[in-house]
Amino acid sequence: MKLYNSYNKRLLLPYISQYMKRRTIWILIILMLLTFVGLIALQTRYVRINAEMIENQFNENVQRSLFQTVSLVEENEALEYLSQTLQGIDYNENNNKVLSLEAQNIRLKSNIDSMAKNLKLTSEQKNRPSIRLSTSHGKATIQETSQYLQDRFKQNFSRSKTILDQAVFRWIKEIDEKEISERVNFEELNGILEKVLVNNGVTLPFSYSVVDKQGKVIYQCHKDIHEKTLGNKSNIYTQRFFPLEESNKIAYLQVNFPTKQNYILNSMNLLLPSIGLIALVLGVFIVAIIIIFRQKQLSNMKNDFVNNMTHEFKTPISSISLASQMLQDSSVGKTPETLKHISNVIRDETKRLSFQVEKVLQMAIFEKDKSMLNLNEMRINSLISDIISNFSLKVTSKGGKITSKLKAGYDVALIDEVHFTNVIFNLMDNALKYSDKPLLLTIETWNDKNNLMISIEDNGIGINKDDLKRIFEKFYRVSTGNLHNVKGFGLGLAYVKKIIVEHKGTIKVESELMIGTKFTITIPTLKN
Repeated sequence: MKLYNSYNKRLLLPYISQYMKRRTIWILIILMLLTFVGLIALQTRYVRINAEMIENQFNENVQRSLFQTVSLVEENEALEYLSQTLQGIDYNENNNKVLSLEAQNIRLKSNIDSMAKNLKLTSEQKNRPSIRLSTSHGKATIQETSQYLQDRFKQNFSRSKTILDQAVFRWIKEIDEKEISERVNFEELNGILEKVLVNNGVTLPFSYSVVDKQGKVIYQCHKDIHEKTLGNKSNIYTQRFFPLEESNKIAYLQVNFPTKQNYILNSMNLLLPSIGLIALVLGVFIVAIIIIFRQKQLSNMKNDFVNNMTHEFKTPISSISLASQMLQDSSVGKTPETLKHISNVIRDETKRLSFQVEKVLQMAIFEKDKSMLNLNEMRINSLISDIISNFSLKVTSKGGKITSKLKAGYDVALIDEVHFTNVIFNLMDNALKYSDKPLLLTIETWNDKNNLMISIEDNGIGINKDDLKRIFEKFYRVSTGNLHNVKGFGLGLAYVKKIIVEHKGTIKVESELMIGTKFTITIPTLKN
């Protein structure tokens, strides 16, 4: 019982180990994927937040600039109107002009200076100070003089206030009748807008326009910016002119920054190295995953190769061992017929074993960058005829037939006879192996310019499209469906392609399931 359990454990151990390796690989892949997804998500969020912060700051600077611009436009309009009003208002019936506010201030200042002069101490009165008041205004005491000056100031202030009130009232009354083009100097607007934007740190190229509440353009300035760049609404900022007024003629200032998105991207240049590193690590991760799966696939192929090789070697070795036991067994009659039969078994199985060893030795070819070929001038038609003659017995014994159409007019090529013979033989042998009915094999040769074309076509089970892409890979074996008697190491077609390539040729395959397969070889011929 213990021996049975130990045997089972030895049998199950490779499968458990393989399962654990596969599970470990998938766990590592999942963990790496989760790590990268989290890292990319964090980086994306960080980039988005930075972009939003930069955009918000830019938006605040622009909105502040637009508000300051319309405020300055409004102040300029008020100052200009008041200046014009104060220079020419008539209050008297005799058309006497009222003194300007500046003139009144000058007179008031003169009176105050005069009063200050009268209050100075004279140098001659040393014992006690004496005060001398001006009597030009008819007042003899300080109290009367002070009261007089206060009354004069109030009178001047009242007159000035009356003038300003009248001017403002007339200004407000005229506003509703004026168009925006009469109230805003568009030439000055351009300079004001530029200066205010620069003062707020906005140096991007811009264009602006003045529109009414229906969106109709009143004035437009593109500043050499192409019109196609004006379509992005997220780059357009709007501010109403005279925002505190109740007017029927509302107008808006619209400013467009076509390079805003580039500005935001350029502001995040410091993030580009981190994004590049993440992309590089992600690329390395993907390459590592591909290599892991390829190595695992290659490992599985090698395991299949070892299993197939063991099975292929086991049969002839067992046969030879049994034959040798029969020779040693005294109970077995040593008649000539028996000895001949045993010797034939040993010979056939030894030949079979040698053939399998030769197949294994072909692996050494794949470990070299370039094989050492013994190239000689050969007539390919004659070589293929000899191969067909030797192989036809195998085909006819299974009810098949080989048809040859060797039409190549010039068939001299520089080839290695041994390896090229193996190539043709392997393709013909595969056709026989993968046939579920009597084989009809057709071999043709013809010339195409300076090339010799060789095709080997069968009526076998065919190859599906997925396998067609991989049949020339080392250790890869096509599934044979119901044909369970097909054995091999998965080296035959890989060997074929390598030899053809080293002869500076090419090989391609066409196949349809249950119809057949056709291999076409192209090799250069020696020039006539």
